[in-house]
Amino acid sequence: MRPVRPFVLSLALLAVPVVTSLVTGLVPGLMPGVAHAQDAAPLPPVETVVSQVQTFYNKTTTFKSDFEQTFLVKAYNITKKSHGSVIFQKPGKMDWSYVEPAGNRVVSDGTTLNVYEANNQQLYRQPVGASQYPAALSFLTGQGQLSSSFDFELRDGAGPLGFPGGYVLVGTPKTPTAAYQKVLFYVDKQTMQIRSVLILDGQNNRNRFDFLNPRVNEPVDPNQFVFVPPPNTTIVQP
Repeated sequence: MRPVRPFVLSLALLAVPVVTSLVTGLVPGLMPGVAHAQDAAPLPPVETVVSQVQTFYNKTTTFKSDFEQTFLVKAYNITKKSHGSVIFQKPGKMDWSYVEPAGNRVVSDGTTLNVYEANNQQLYRQPVGASQYPAALSFLTGQGQLSSSFDFELRDGAGPLGFPGGYVLVGTPKTPTAAYQKVLFYVDKQTMQIRSVLILDGQNNRNRFDFLNPRVNEPVDPNQFVFVPPPNTTIVQP
């Protein structure tokens, strides 16, 4: 069996790898006997935090950021690190431009999803509606409501989670999916902006996106979401 290609899988599901005991300790039932910190300050109701996060993104039309991505393939103990820049625009448009792996792109014009692997000169193309487009990121394009997609638990980001000054929302999809079992949203307490997203799937693979220097409501060139593959590209369609 060939190892899972981190780039393609991460986008089908579409910072540092998290130690197994830490991640499972976040989620009740995955590791019995793990106690939560007793001396932390009282947390606000989880519904309040989710609502404040959603309100922040409801007021945005565009989102730009540099990103670092870390993908752990658990079965092979392979970690793949990538980085680049990303742009979202409502409704449904996005452009992931990778610096490493150089030349890789993931572009959606809201209708068609193009995943280009520069090293293989291959383009994977399919309708957005037919893809496993993750609720974990779809709210950034104006196509998802967090409270409609997930049941949430709230954790303080301080301490073992390594996210001081923030909250961690642990989301369980309301509709079971093979794409992921849990999604962790790392929320800045001051702005209620999500700074990182960690996706956990049924095979214990972990895909984390850290957003660096995020900006919202900046103008975006409409051509940003038009992707023309280089000559001699092999196009794969379902």
